[in-house]
Amino acid sequence: MSEEAKRILIIEDETDLVLGLTDAFEFEGYQVDYAQTGELGVQKAEEISPNLIVLDLMLAGMNGYNVCKAIRHRDTVTPILILSARSQENDIIRGLEAGADDYMTKPFSIGELLARVRAIFRRISPSPDRSSSRIITVGDAVINIDSYTATVGNKQVDLGFYATAILHVLHDKRGEPVSRDDILDAVWGIDANPTNRTIDNFILKLRRVLEKNPAKPKHILTVYGQGYKLTQ
Repeated sequence: MSEEAKRILIIEDETDLVLGLTDAFEFEGYQVDYAQTGELGVQKAEEISPNLIVLDLMLAGMNGYNVCKAIRHRDTVTPILILSARSQENDIIRGLEAGADDYMTKPFSIGELLARVRAIFRRISPSPDRSSSRIITVGDAVINIDSYTATVGNKQVDLGFYATAILHVLHDKRGEPVSRDDILDAVWGIDANPTNRTIDNFILKLRRVLEKNPAKPKHILTVYGQGYKLTQ
């Protein structure tokens, strides 16, 4: 798929921000659609099948968390990037658990946003050697790398793009500690500029899904001073 063919849906009620984002995305060659309410955003996401959704949390009526859940109910694959003035850890974790793939706080740099978008599109581009879905196991969980989902018992949970990518990196180096910087480089690339705290938030999300007791993990371990390690 060419850059020109990639379609971004913005769900945001601040008109000035919508115009600014639209200009920036169109300058990069993306097609842009927008919705200014949560309800309309859910409807448009189903109608146009965008390649990426940029979502605000503070929407009138249906808030961004519920928009994210509604979209994820029928679509576990399309990346969702939250833009929000809410910067507390609980807000970020809540957004990720609602099904978002990434989370940026306002105010933000347009350059960093575009780098994150490019990183998402790089990661979701199909590889020519993929002939079937890639499956890994962590404890009792079965993770589908290509659909970003984990099945634990009879329950399927959406992990999202970045959490799945982090788990994949740890799985490739299972049994060995992987530094936060190495995870950042492997998943986001050096130009996307997320922080180490971003990694920690996604690790929290993974533990809540994959660990029987997230407070005392047995599979995704913190190696103090080094990073994280995945054990089987």
